[in-house]
Amino acid sequence: MGELCIGVMSGTSLDGVDIALCDFDKNKKVKLKHFDSFLFDVALKNDILKAINECVTLKEIGSIDDELGQMYAKYIKDFIKIYNLNPQDIKAIGLHGQTLWHEPKLGFSMQLGNPNRVAYETKIPVVCDIRRMDMASGGQGAPFAPLFHKLMFDAPKTAVVNIGGMANITILGYDLIGYDIGCGNVLMDSWCQKYFDTSYDKDGEMAESGQIDKKLLELMLNDSYFKQNYPKSTGREYFNMGWIEEKLFRHSVLDTESNEILKQVQDDDELHHYKKLKTNILRTLTELTAMTIVNEAKKFDIESIILCGGGTKNKFLVERIGSLFGKDVKLTSDYGVREDAIEAMMMAYFAFLRVNKIPSNLKSITGAKENLIAGGLYEPN
Repeated sequence: MGELCIGVMSGTSLDGVDIALCDFDKNKKVKLKHFDSFLFDVALKNDILKAINECVTLKEIGSIDDELGQMYAKYIKDFIKIYNLNPQDIKAIGLHGQTLWHEPKLGFSMQLGNPNRVAYETKIPVVCDIRRMDMASGGQGAPFAPLFHKLMFDAPKTAVVNIGGMANITILGYDLIGYDIGCGNVLMDSWCQKYFDTSYDKDGEMAESGQIDKKLLELMLNDSYFKQNYPKSTGREYFNMGWIEEKLFRHSVLDTESNEILKQVQDDDELHHYKKLKTNILRTLTELTAMTIVNEAKKFDIESIILCGGGTKNKFLVERIGSLFGKDVKLTSDYGVREDAIEAMMMAYFAFLRVNKIPSNLKSITGAKENLIAGGLYEPN
């Protein structure tokens, strides 16, 4: 057995807390020992969404920070108990924390989840705040997944795409290239939550029953973010319901029927009455995610795409990516690694790097001036 590290990840979708136990050997090779996922606290999720989308007080931010720390600590202790682990055998916990805001132009990225609370409750050292040292060196502070993708799936002419709330891409077989494509699940999920009273479109069944609004899709694809060169990163602070509503309500470029309906809508509640329109917009948002992924992959000499992340559970989305790409599309499970475990494993990897004082080879991805040791280390007393 090498060094054991735990990785903890809760992404922009706010649907669960993923925890992975990984074993790292002296050559940095990684083996997943255990993985589990725990439901995100609903009340805390609503508080986080309020903090992201509205004005809140410092008191509310502080409360969210410690509540997240308590939740993470509880789930880590549950995980340790479920798999009969000895905390003394675990070198460190890699805790991503919950992103509330990420704005590289300001050199600012906020992930909450009090690491002092987690270290104290679990009696295990905690590595967190992994983005801001990279940003201090002029980097985007994201995405970090490409470094782990290369470790796991280093193959020529291959792209690894993680579809979480946001989607990021890693191009293998070159000098390491990786960046945030843009929206992954976030727009589809936000639309479902607001207009279908469900947290997501299971298997993409609702979207599949709709039709693409071609003019709306064209408008969305012309967004300035998709035209930016890499390195680049993004998050909920950009892709959110406000982004969708801007495309829908501030531009008169929809087809005549949809445009006339939208002109009649005086408030959000009225949109609930237009099932066909809601479904067509969901279908268009699904196509947007698929097309932006494939458009980026086609910019490189790529023969294969490997997909991971929660978006792989959307069967219709995966089908659309395959159809649009027209070449080989696989899942990480085809290589023996479950799709939903990748990001938690990544955080275990960053814990391993930090406690061993190994710089993260990220400058070609993020645009930082140099490769640096990433993350703060919080040790229990």
